[in-house]
Amino acid sequence: MKPVVLFVLLAASLLASPARADWKPVEKVETYAISGQSGPELYASIGEAGPLLGKGRVIAHTNFKLTWTRDYKPQGGACVLKSARPKLIITYTLPKPAAPLSPAVQKSWEIFAAGLAAHEKVHGAAIVEMVRKIEAISVGMTVADDPGCTKIRTELTRQLAQISLAQRQASRDFDKVEFGPGGNLQKLVLAFVNGG
Repeated sequence: MKPVVLFVLLAASLLASPARADWKPVEKVETYAISGQSGPELYASIGEAGPLLGKGRVIAHTNFKLTWTRDYKPQGGACVLKSARPKLIITYTLPKPAAPLSPAVQKSWEIFAAGLAAHEKVHGAAIVEMVRKIEAISVGMTVADDPGCTKIRTELTRQLAQISLAQRQASRDFDKVEFGPGGNLQKLVLAFVNGG
């Protein structure tokens, strides 16, 4: 009796779960070396060695690589995007002291590093959300009078660009609040520099 119940529950869960929910992002952490034996020294080293973004250096950075496997099918003169499976790799770049720190500075560093990693994880979650939005509008997309499945690619690219631009703007807005007066990262940096 138990194996039958287990099979029924398993079958029900497989039927209930959407086909697009079976992927997960790959998350990687890369570090860059910083030097110093106090909060101010370590933070100054971050300013010199941090990742280049635009014209300046940043404390940390979240980047991603996104590729898709898509199945376009001609259907009665139209083209339907039957499936779209993403491969998403998110890379967090964070600072790491090159030498051991004193116990007091190490404790301060761990608080700072944890807060920084949590901030970058918010960026990572926003990227995953963007990919899920892309997936949601992609699967089942149909373009009429497109037997060669060329118009659908143009339409898809247009819609994806809008989603991507919205995600970038949201990321900038989040950073502006976090680094702004009274923001979480502003407080984190001040506590580290003044206490470490």
